[in-house]
Amino acid sequence: MTTESSRRHFLRNVTLGSVAVGGGLPLAACGGGDDEVAPTDSPQVTYQHGVASGDPLADRVIVWTRVTPAVSADVAVQWEVASDAAFTSIVRSGSATALVAADHTVKVDVTGLTAATTYHYRFAVGTQRSPAGRTKTLPAGSVASVRLAVFSCSNYPAGYFNVYAAAVKDGAFDASVHLGDYIYEYGAGGYASDTAAALGRLSVPPTELLQLTDYRRRYAQYRTDTDLQALHAAMPMIAVWDDHEIANDTWTGGAENHTEGTEGTFAARRAAAIQAYHEWMPTRLPDATRPDRIYRSFDFGNLLSLHMLDTRNIGRDQQVTMAQYQAGAAHVATRQLLGAEQNTWLTGQLKASTATWQVLGQQVLMARMTIPVSVAASPDAATMTAYLTALQTPVAARTPEQVALLAQPKVPYNLDAWDGYPAAREAVLAAAKANDRNLVVLAGDTHNAWASNLTDASGQVVGVEFATSSVSSPGFEAYLPAVPPAQLGQAFPLLIDDLVYADTSRRGYLALTATATEVRADWLYVGTIATRTDVTTAGTPLRTLPGAGNRSVVPA
Repeated sequence: MTTESSRRHFLRNVTLGSVAVGGGLPLAACGGGDDEVAPTDSPQVTYQHGVASGDPLADRVIVWTRVTPAVSADVAVQWEVASDAAFTSIVRSGSATALVAADHTVKVDVTGLTAATTYHYRFAVGTQRSPAGRTKTLPAGSVASVRLAVFSCSNYPAGYFNVYAAAVKDGAFDASVHLGDYIYEYGAGGYASDTAAALGRLSVPPTELLQLTDYRRRYAQYRTDTDLQALHAAMPMIAVWDDHEIANDTWTGGAENHTEGTEGTFAARRAAAIQAYHEWMPTRLPDATRPDRIYRSFDFGNLLSLHMLDTRNIGRDQQVTMAQYQAGAAHVATRQLLGAEQNTWLTGQLKASTATWQVLGQQVLMARMTIPVSVAASPDAATMTAYLTALQTPVAARTPEQVALLAQPKVPYNLDAWDGYPAAREAVLAAAKANDRNLVVLAGDTHNAWASNLTDASGQVVGVEFATSSVSSPGFEAYLPAVPPAQLGQAFPLLIDDLVYADTSRRGYLALTATATEVRADWLYVGTIATRTDVTTAGTPLRTLPGAGNRSVVPA
């Protein structure tokens, strides 16, 4: 075993609890002492998918596992939460049932916990114990700092989840935030699967996901990944879906990757996808009668309020085409991305919160990402160079062709993002502005890293957006292979007025650190996803400052 593989093996063992202190002791049920003996006739089970925790609050957290029984039947499961890794000080314990109807998953909302406290948890069926996980409750009151690891777009067949391994190695996070595309719905050989067979990562099931059993099997495959298991076991996750948890380019009435009738009804497909999502993710439903409502808030004391939004399922109108956009269809005042109900909720949250920072955890880019029509039509190095050369030429020296080039209109590069819903964007920015809030928007979806100023229709900067790269899905290096990534990364901020930073070729995550005086964004990139590694390099660090007049992207 090499030094690197030995280190990774040890890291995973420690994280997953397989070498935890006291590993040979039976798990006490319902808070009993160590002299309680678990039943000897318990069904044989394994824990193939690890453990997880999520949706932490100051006094509670969700803990999760899945059992794989030898026979398909409901299974009684014991759980316990301790204040120490050796489980000598049990603070909460109880029992639950891994139901066949819930795909043998178990979720427990553990209450009565202490704020800003690290806990350890595990499950057992008889003497068969799960790996141990570590979690942490949210802080309350006066808080000095919060650090979050932000992820998006984790495509199993595209490559190894080295980005998750890197975040686990870092370790100093209060929680992870996953902005969606936690799974992908395509069949084997579909999107970004060129090397899947060689890596042993062909999608299961091999067909596109349509039915409940399909989505369940895909989650089960992803959750066998040791790096993903390690991430879940190391820290609580606050997650929201994007489109690929259901189907590409989802909106309320359908999706680009869904054919009504041939693939069943979209309503049935979405219901199946949402059910599987909540079974396999450590989420807490704000309303148990409405599993499609996933928007919710998390308060990190007086420092930061994180509002997780759904820009896909609950309120999104159908995307417009470029021709429709140019005809004005996107600018209808009633056009929705969040939906009226969610928008009203968000406005209320922004008004009520007294935290220094208001952070929106959501999927698609909110910043104005408009590019010249010529570049949109021909996104190649020559077209970009011609435009940038004209831009950098002194006004008096510009040729008529350069003047015409710079006079052309700009159009959004992606109408699936907030650019395709300008009235909806204005409503969110207006709410932040009216309440004098320090706004930071998080985004994923594009597989590239971005930092932008958020401007309203009048051109006023209202806040900032920090967008994370992907865990494994390819970025512009795959879509524009003829343009060198370094050139593209330098060109985008010149082409796009509100854009400050771009990295268009590396997989990674965003480390977000909030204090009373700044929110700092650090992008960490892995060198490859083709082989196992957790070594990262840093991108350009940036930050934003609080207070009117300071809410823009500045150097760190």
